[in-house]
Amino acid sequence: MTKAPRFDLEGQVALVTGAARGLGRSIAIALADAGADVAIGVRDPATGSDVARSVTELGRRALVVPLDVTDRDQIKSATETVTDQFGAIDLLVNNAGLGPENSPLDVTESDFDLTFDVNVKGLFFTSQAVGRVMIGQGSGRIVNLSSQAALVALPGESIYCASKAAVSHLTSCLAVEWGAFGINVNAVAPTFIRTPGTEPALSDPAFKADVVERIAALHRIGDPSDVAGAVIFLASPAASLITGTTLVVDGGWTVR
Repeated sequence: MTKAPRFDLEGQVALVTGAARGLGRSIAIALADAGADVAIGVRDPATGSDVARSVTELGRRALVVPLDVTDRDQIKSATETVTDQFGAIDLLVNNAGLGPENSPLDVTESDFDLTFDVNVKGLFFTSQAVGRVMIGQGSGRIVNLSSQAALVALPGESIYCASKAAVSHLTSCLAVEWGAFGINVNAVAPTFIRTPGTEPALSDPAFKADVVERIAALHRIGDPSDVAGAVIFLASPAASLITGTTLVVDGGWTVR
């Protein structure tokens, strides 16, 4: 009899970067709800305790680790701490990201460097450090946070768009490189999601109306749970034959 697909993550250990707030927070809690123990990577060591509390309330182990993805020493230290405390890293969610909005004519070198340092370089070196652990284990799942901006041009966000396109292609490259070691690498590409980071823009009625209209099929702003659900799927045994793909969670924006 063919086994039914499983979506639970019982017994798995997950590390989530940028997990103190927004999408990272929702993803960390969703992973715990699916059965995983969760290491909560935070840039500011003073944050993350509320996420840890939510994880433990679900009966899972939680660990807050300082993890500024622009600091390779912190990446190394966080990876070692999680493996020492939990014994493994089965799932990595590269959620940390940013995107200073600016016209291409006004983008500064510091804006450019920071965007790529966090969104691409930080993601790569975190994947490299955790990838070494997963290769030693003979298995693992990596889920990167890309964006619909990888697929369509968003005015005022040229550098952010370019960085997220790099994330999607890097996802495919790592999937090919590491598939032989039992590691699946995928990405999720959300549309505009209600988070503290998007709240200022979405509070503008005209901007919000334009976004809702562009989300052509479903005509609604996404919730963090919409993204967390996609991450859980890609991290689960049900997605065992999926690798190198970017799962678009955009309500129909990019098919318009």
